[in-house]
Amino acid sequence: MFDLKDGWNLSFAGCGFLGIYHIGVASCLLEQAPYLVKGASKIYGASAGALTATMLASGASIAQCCEDVFEMSKEARRRNLGPLHPRFNLLKVLRAGLSRVLPAQAHALASGRLCVSLTRVSDGRNELASRFDSNEELIQALICSCFIPVYCGLIPPSFRGVRYVDGGISNNLPQYETRNTITVSPFAGESDICPRDGSFSLHELRFTNTSIHVNPGNICRLTRALFPPEPKVMAEMCQGGYGDALRFLRENNLLMRDSPSAGLSVSELKQSTSACCCSGPGDSQSVPGEAVVTETATEWVLRRLRLLRKRHWWLDEQIIHTLPAPLKKVLCEAM
Repeated sequence: MFDLKDGWNLSFAGCGFLGIYHIGVASCLLEQAPYLVKGASKIYGASAGALTATMLASGASIAQCCEDVFEMSKEARRRNLGPLHPRFNLLKVLRAGLSRVLPAQAHALASGRLCVSLTRVSDGRNELASRFDSNEELIQALICSCFIPVYCGLIPPSFRGVRYVDGGISNNLPQYETRNTITVSPFAGESDICPRDGSFSLHELRFTNTSIHVNPGNICRLTRALFPPEPKVMAEMCQGGYGDALRFLRENNLLMRDSPSAGLSVSELKQSTSACCCSGPGDSQSVPGEAVVTETATEWVLRRLRLLRKRHWWLDEQIIHTLPAPLKKVLCEAM
């Protein structure tokens, strides 16, 4: 049970394309317990985890971030070698997405609260960047934290004149040892918020502070971290993050239902009260004054069966009613 009287932190593990799991976790925290995000003393992150930490610290749109993750993965999957294709520049795509998503004063909102894990090239030591003088500096720190040698290129990027690489190499889950740090990882292990695989594991791997159980599920996740899966699988991972976070909040009595939409922006709040996120042709209600197209009973039954099969076929029925509409809309469009 977490005691929040003395303050708390959030920490997101590095995980490559599995970062969509962090989007689901962040969505649940903003929707079900926004005070955990707003009141956190520090928000730590390494590699892809740093991207989610930045989103929470700067107040960026969670729906837009989710959409960008899907677009990035689809762009990588278009080529035979995936993200390893010479024409796919992961850092260029990442920089463009960050420039588009981050608010104008993101660096000011993040400074002193966001901590980005970096690995210094010269000696391999870990550093936590927490001061940013501009959005460009913030983006550059995130680029350094996400740079995997060889996978992303041969020449490491620099931050304030010093070259850094993936922060997960030296510290993949910052402040994991602190008692009141809520740790998040898409790998089944001993983190506070993580998947719970059904397969039993006697062995545990510690990768720079990240607990990873040795089982088939995690082996599959390691592959997907470097080579993004199809949109359906990514949607399931996003839902899994939301469900795991919701379970953590319930088990630790941290739910706050007084303002369940406190973490959404005004535009997203309006959208969450609109029509179904993925209403399609033939599913709209008739409007007075419009001509009504008649159809036979057989046609009506077939149409309803098609809608039943297509609508939300990828969603987990246990959390479909709690998943925020803006995020659900992004997942629907990605399908």
